[in-house]
Amino acid sequence: MATDMHNNDMPNTSRRRFLTVASASTAAALFATPQLAADAFIDSAVTDGPMHPDAPSLPLNRTDTAVVFIDPQNDVLSENGRAWAAVSESVKENKTIENMERIFKAAKSHGFEVFISPHYFFPVDKGWKFNGPLEADEAASNLFARRGRLSLDGFAGSGADWLDRFKPYIDDGKTIVVSPHRVWGPQTNDLVLQLRKRRINKVILGGMLANMCVESHLRELLEQGFEVAIVKDATAGPRHPRWGDGYTAAIINYSFLAHAVLTTEETIKAMGRGTR
Repeated sequence: MATDMHNNDMPNTSRRRFLTVASASTAAALFATPQLAADAFIDSAVTDGPMHPDAPSLPLNRTDTAVVFIDPQNDVLSENGRAWAAVSESVKENKTIENMERIFKAAKSHGFEVFISPHYFFPVDKGWKFNGPLEADEAASNLFARRGRLSLDGFAGSGADWLDRFKPYIDDGKTIVVSPHRVWGPQTNDLVLQLRKRRINKVILGGMLANMCVESHLRELLEQGFEVAIVKDATAGPRHPRWGDGYTAAIINYSFLAHAVLTTEETIKAMGRGTR
């Protein structure tokens, strides 16, 4: 009996030994050149979209899918904006403004609803007792500043206003501008409610900043049960001398999280198919 049990265990023991050796060899190969492995991963995330080659495609139909743009505002997209020095390289490299406009046009042409989740700071917010690093920088620079919740005094052309190029699409009487998010994500505004009330369950997501408000919206929308396609060249991120490259950080996380990571061209083609 003992001999039979020992013999029956042998294949499992050998298999475990093989897997252990194989895993150790793989790990050694990977970690022998950690920088090369990291560089390859980042390159793949930025250029190839989702990590899994067999990731399912995400149908984008106008009946249940909407475009959501975060912070399409002067302070992060205009050359005169307060954050332009930090984001300009990424915006130019990605052609973020041009690609956002292409998606606006495609959405209006194909009948997709468009939502805007803006970012504003009001005078009463000066009373906040603590802030994170970027919040503190925004408060000090008066980024997205408004003169009052119920006042549009000084709003036109300010850093909090829409980029002029986008105004025809946002101010057309059809685009849904939700209440402002107060930090990074939509937990503090009514975006989710507005989407649910229209039976939207899939989101095409873009805007600014890639690693802050866009990523925070992505994470919360996923937690709320939405399917999300990120448009990776319709966003951009800041580059900071100490904190690093926000866009690269965001793209890596998008690849882990989003149901699809698409180019603008891929998004527009998918939207066209969704109208048939």
